[in-house]
Amino acid sequence: MDGEQRSPKVIKPKRPFPLRNRKWCCCYSDALIFSSFTTTKKETNLFEPFIKKLQTRNKVHKLRHCRAMLSDADYSGNASGTRRAKKRSSEESPGESQTPRISGRQTNARVKRTNNPPPGQSKRKATDTEEEDDQSEKKYRKCEKAGCSATYPVCFASASERCAKNGYTSRWYHLSCGEHFCNECFDHYYRSHKDGYETFASWKRVWTSNGKSEPSLKAFMADQLLPYWVQCSRPDCRKWRQLTKEIQLTTALAATYRCGMKLSNIKMEGPDQCSQPEDLRVAEVTDSWWHSMLILPPLLKESPAGPFLAAYYPDCVGMSPSGSLSTASVTELRADHCRAVQSQIPGLCPYFQPFYQPNECGKALCVRPDMMELDELYEFPEFSRDPTMYLALRNLILASWHKNCTEVLTAEKCAEHIIVRGLVRVRCVQELDRVLHFMTRKGLINTGVLAVKRPLLPESFCSKNVIVIGAGAAGLAAARQLQNFGTQVLVLEARERIGGRVWDDVSLGVTVGRGAQIVNGCVNNPIALMCEQMGIRMHKLGERCDLFQEDGKVTDPAIDKRMDFHFNAILDVVSDWRKDKSQGQDSPLGEKVREIKKNFLQESGIQFSELEEKVLQFHLSNLEFACGSSLDQVSARSWDHNEFFAQFSGDHTLLTEGYSPLLRRLAEGLDIRTNCPVQAVDYSGDLVKVSSSGGSQWSAHRVLVSVPLTLLQKNVLRFTPPLPERKLKAIHSLGAGIIEKVALQFPYRFWDTKVQSADYFGHIPPAPEKRGMFSIFYDLDPQGKRAVLMSIVSGEAVPAVRDLEDKQVVDECMKVLRELFTEQEVPEPSSYFVTHWNKDPWSQMSYSFVKTGGSGEAYDVLAEDVQGKVFFAGEATNRHFPQTVTGAYLSGVREASKMVSL
Repeated sequence: MDGEQRSPKVIKPKRPFPLRNRKWCCCYSDALIFSSFTTTKKETNLFEPFIKKLQTRNKVHKLRHCRAMLSDADYSGNASGTRRAKKRSSEESPGESQTPRISGRQTNARVKRTNNPPPGQSKRKATDTEEEDDQSEKKYRKCEKAGCSATYPVCFASASERCAKNGYTSRWYHLSCGEHFCNECFDHYYRSHKDGYETFASWKRVWTSNGKSEPSLKAFMADQLLPYWVQCSRPDCRKWRQLTKEIQLTTALAATYRCGMKLSNIKMEGPDQCSQPEDLRVAEVTDSWWHSMLILPPLLKESPAGPFLAAYYPDCVGMSPSGSLSTASVTELRADHCRAVQSQIPGLCPYFQPFYQPNECGKALCVRPDMMELDELYEFPEFSRDPTMYLALRNLILASWHKNCTEVLTAEKCAEHIIVRGLVRVRCVQELDRVLHFMTRKGLINTGVLAVKRPLLPESFCSKNVIVIGAGAAGLAAARQLQNFGTQVLVLEARERIGGRVWDDVSLGVTVGRGAQIVNGCVNNPIALMCEQMGIRMHKLGERCDLFQEDGKVTDPAIDKRMDFHFNAILDVVSDWRKDKSQGQDSPLGEKVREIKKNFLQESGIQFSELEEKVLQFHLSNLEFACGSSLDQVSARSWDHNEFFAQFSGDHTLLTEGYSPLLRRLAEGLDIRTNCPVQAVDYSGDLVKVSSSGGSQWSAHRVLVSVPLTLLQKNVLRFTPPLPERKLKAIHSLGAGIIEKVALQFPYRFWDTKVQSADYFGHIPPAPEKRGMFSIFYDLDPQGKRAVLMSIVSGEAVPAVRDLEDKQVVDECMKVLRELFTEQEVPEPSSYFVTHWNKDPWSQMSYSFVKTGGSGEAYDVLAEDVQGKVFFAGEATNRHFPQTVTGAYLSGVREASKMVSL
């Protein structure tokens, strides 16, 4: 029976020891009154000799109270002591009540008897000797917690006037090895007639209102009365000191405390307090068994994670309910079960939402604050049974990082925010390093364009040197991470520039991305993180997209909405079709779309108008833009394989300055060799040898290959020995998509009147065969005065412009614009450029897709390392986020983590 679940009210007497017929008797002055437990005449007769003995001893020693444990077979004399227990409620369990002070020794073994002692002398000697033995025997009592190392516990509470201090008490309550409180202090707060009861009751009301765990007296003691421990901030000391219980620990005190600091109620003497030895209990905390002996998990006060997790019960996410929001605000938050948006925190970037809110799911790079992830359980199995300490530390670290992502987050910065009473704070600070290193290694914190002055990880993680092939987003991300970890890195790039398929052009007066320029979903996106670190503003793209016909008319939004519905309905039917289809039963997506559309029209009797058919073709061209290929090459079974994973949500934005500033910052301080096209990778020996076409050669323990998929498909890099058959099959099951761009600069903004400051407008194709030819136009300065439009060529339209000269492509684009703006004069462009990614020797593609007969699993296979020596990164290795700069960047972070973990 748990002593903390007792009711303070006395209801009726109960039998506290139901076993072995134990009986209680209570003696008040000269009268001995049996409780209701002695129910038979036989039992009364049995105890008559003992009753007389007790009455005699009470008169001699003038005892006011005593209790004795009696049994049918044996009974012993009572023991005296300086502290006497008051009458207990008869409903208490043996663990809750004062243990009877009896010695159990036979006094006749220690008293020298004579043949003819004076009358009464022998009896008095025996009684006196018995009491002396009792006092020496009962001066100390061990903690009853099995495995507790405290031989002589000390009460930390000192709440009751009758506190046992370091003496005897009927029961020691165990919080940890080294932290106990006595039964007298327990009663001081637990008993309704005691002075401390109202304090406990008031705390319990707050705890119950805000928290979910049991508001036990042990929890009260741990939350309110345990003394704080603080570490000396001197680098050459770092000893732990216990504060008096009156001192409240703050982040400022934790950050600046030094041994001997003059605090209220603390007097330090001596010139060098750091020379004083550390409390021996601190050394025990480092042992692995200490955590297993902890009765209650640590619940932090004033955690930086608090504002992020206001909708959660604090004690479910590692925080104390006694220092949480007001009851009204908590009730309001938790009553809103549909709440799926994090409350806006002042000064925090709105795209930073590292924690799932209750009932929320499907958000990328988000963690459950009340649950450990699989990789966390694998790394920290000791917290699998009770993850509270880990969750408290992980949530604190994540919140602290997102509140200030411009500086390296260190254990010292986090430790000052660990506000929790007791020795468990020592353990939390000790565990902090492990958790911080794990999260740093995984790229959850201390990532992005952060510059570091010293390695982020211990030297044991950084013993191998690495060569990175390719200075695109993936290669630079991996190199930056590895160098920040402390690893020696060399980057080899075939081009004369860095960036890979990120290539920004500023020749038209504004930044135009020849490659990527849009961020799809900014919430928790690492691109948004890097923009925040660099102070770069992202332009939010609006949802409005008017569709213009070739006679200049604007398409009725109702028609657009209706055809968008039919378009999505067709894709839903494709999803139903593929549920029971194997990889060998795959079909081209384009073929499946036509089949489903035909069946629908036949079965429903509906006929699309000519305009509706054209609008449908526009939506299909948009799908080809997303896939990077004609739908006739895309797998109907796996075209949206990544949608099975949480994706980035929130705003879609345009990087008005392009991706280049981010990549340049990532490259700062790295050893990058441009104009070094690698042609061979030999991993047959202990070291991996890398050779360039110019004859140069390098060697390293590990090599990261971050080249585009096409170069692997065409064997531009030769591997010795050849790559495993499984990986080769995966490489060839993916397609290399192509889209091209056309950017036009005009002398003035002729489209403003019609488009009305929208970020983009669409072009309805005049015929299915024209689908994908300049289907959408982006205004690259919608709020400004510069007149620059950028359009896309995708799908079947790509081969049509492949062999055209740039001027011919521009002329085709101008024809479309003049047909869309028939009511006004469209000037000739003053400048322009056209991309040719299909002819770029070091890319030959835009981004990947799953070919017919392929599978999304190919991305995972392509990401597998070979013999722990050759690693692979790039958007084509990221199953969750393919086809994006974000996916490429995260693949580099992933491989860096993998390499230092081996």
